[in-house]
Amino acid sequence: MTPSNPRIARALALLISAGAAALVAAPVGAQTLDSALGAQGEADRAAAASQKRINEIRDRTQDASSRYATAVADAESLEKYNSQLDKQVAAQREEMASIEKQLIDIETTNREVQPLMQRMVDTLERFVALDVPFLQEEREARVKSLQEMMLRADVTISEKYRRIMEAYQIELENGRTLDAYEGLLGSGEDARTVSFVRLGRVALMYQSLDGAETGYWDVNSKSWVVDNSYAAAVAEARRVAEKDGAPDLLMVPVPAPQEVQQ
Repeated sequence: MTPSNPRIARALALLISAGAAALVAAPVGAQTLDSALGAQGEADRAAAASQKRINEIRDRTQDASSRYATAVADAESLEKYNSQLDKQVAAQREEMASIEKQLIDIETTNREVQPLMQRMVDTLERFVALDVPFLQEEREARVKSLQEMMLRADVTISEKYRRIMEAYQIELENGRTLDAYEGLLGSGEDARTVSFVRLGRVALMYQSLDGAETGYWDVNSKSWVVDNSYAAAVAEARRVAEKDGAPDLLMVPVPAPQEVQQ
């Protein structure tokens, strides 16, 4: 049916035209929207990739910064260590120089001390030979051992000195002690076992084991003298030396002083 009113006809024509235009424009708008959404997605993905790269760069930067700080700290520590090491090396060089000087001094001292110690041993040997003849074999063996030691290169100077001083100390103690022991009197077929009593170096006496004979060493004649008047004194001195009696005043033969030859 065709409308009779021209205005209504024109309105209908405009409405139909608008609808047709809308139908034509609808696909174009959808394509534009899809394009916009796609561009936004690309932008978002690009932004995410950029952020990822930024994060990676930041992490690498932080890691490099940390390594740099560690390297700086290590360098400072190494510098301090090298400085300390230089001081130690300098101190060691000074110590080596000191040791070398000490070795030179020791070598010089050895050259001077060796003859002195030899004289000490020779003096001790003469002293034992001229002294009161108590424990003679033991004392002579000690001196012989010292003489042999002085020829040995494997014995240090300090050890040689120690043993020499030890021998001197023993002789010193012998001069202020009371001692009793058994030993041989005489030599060869005439040798017999007796009981000796020594009062320092003041007196050396003996008594036969049966107590029948008593005598003493005469330092003036360098010989043994039989004198039974000292029998009781010798027996008492032996008991005191053997800790069987209390110390008491002892009567012993004392040599008269000799005039010194000018």
